[in-house]
Amino acid sequence: MSDPALDTLILPIETGAVVLTEKPRVLFLRARAGRSLTGLVDADLLCEQSFAPDRDALLKAGLNVVAETDETGFDAVLVLPGRQRQEARAQLARAVSRTRSGGIVMACASNTEGARTLERDLEDLLGGAQNLTKNKCRVVWETVEAGKRNDGLLAEWLEFDAPRAVLDGAWLSRPGIFAWDRIDAASRLLASLLPATLKGKGADLGAGFGFLTQSVFEKAPGVAAMDIYEAEKRALELAEQNLSGFKGKKTMNGIWSDVTRGIEGPYDFIVSNPPFHQAGRADRTDVGQGFIRAASAGLRPGGEFFMVANRHLPYEQTLADVFAQVTQLADEGGYKVIRAVKAKGKAKGGR
Repeated sequence: MSDPALDTLILPIETGAVVLTEKPRVLFLRARAGRSLTGLVDADLLCEQSFAPDRDALLKAGLNVVAETDETGFDAVLVLPGRQRQEARAQLARAVSRTRSGGIVMACASNTEGARTLERDLEDLLGGAQNLTKNKCRVVWETVEAGKRNDGLLAEWLEFDAPRAVLDGAWLSRPGIFAWDRIDAASRLLASLLPATLKGKGADLGAGFGFLTQSVFEKAPGVAAMDIYEAEKRALELAEQNLSGFKGKKTMNGIWSDVTRGIEGPYDFIVSNPPFHQAGRADRTDVGQGFIRAASAGLRPGGEFFMVANRHLPYEQTLADVFAQVTQLADEGGYKVIRAVKAKGKAKGGR
């Protein structure tokens, strides 16, 4: 799949606009795999990625990947910032903080997702910024010099994506994760329609900071255990903290993984508000379809799957392919809530 931001990020190195030292130590924050990374073939490259699908792609490409690193002193730090403003500034500040004096910070964003703001932010941090535009994206870079670096702003921005209490202290969250400072309306609608008769062991696919799992535990006393699946490790860690009050009362297991690659089980029921975009790529209906297939494969015969999705997303055929019964429970506020039941006999569909 094309990745214009990644291609543009590496372009200054490929064109010679940025010249790195021989065998440079390079850190790539929010790294993504792609052919463009061949431009760093001579580098000692460390990729930082806490989002499981991108982590898996990087590992498949044979790259060195960690969820987070405290290492510093890199000759160059590359970053593909997230779209949320506070998170993007924190990532840019982390890039600066991990670059040696005289090293290079490089960042890229699409023109429709804050490219000009990114350039201004780098200028504010480092006293200047060079740029190159292509693929409807802008890559910006600058040398880190102690005399020009704004250390006060750097310290301020490093704290921008720190975990914090939200919603009157009811939840712990942080910028950059889905619906980080609110309860998503779709998830709230799904939670309101979950039956109190749920029991046994369930799973929450794409758990975010834990709202649906908490709703299940509070609404259905017969539920004994939940596996909490989340692709973003930063969100999963928050979910585990937000749900810590149930420890000793319920069994919980946090699983950092890409649900579309399959889940464990068998489960008595599954709940999900599947994502439909990844790394800024909108309307990835294949992701939600992958969640549906994984849910079917992970349920016991007769198990129930409850999901919510934007009304326009075409999931009905996939549901019909892998479930015996499909019922729409609600069509409200632009969202649809669906209950699907797995066949009691021979499994239908699956992985």
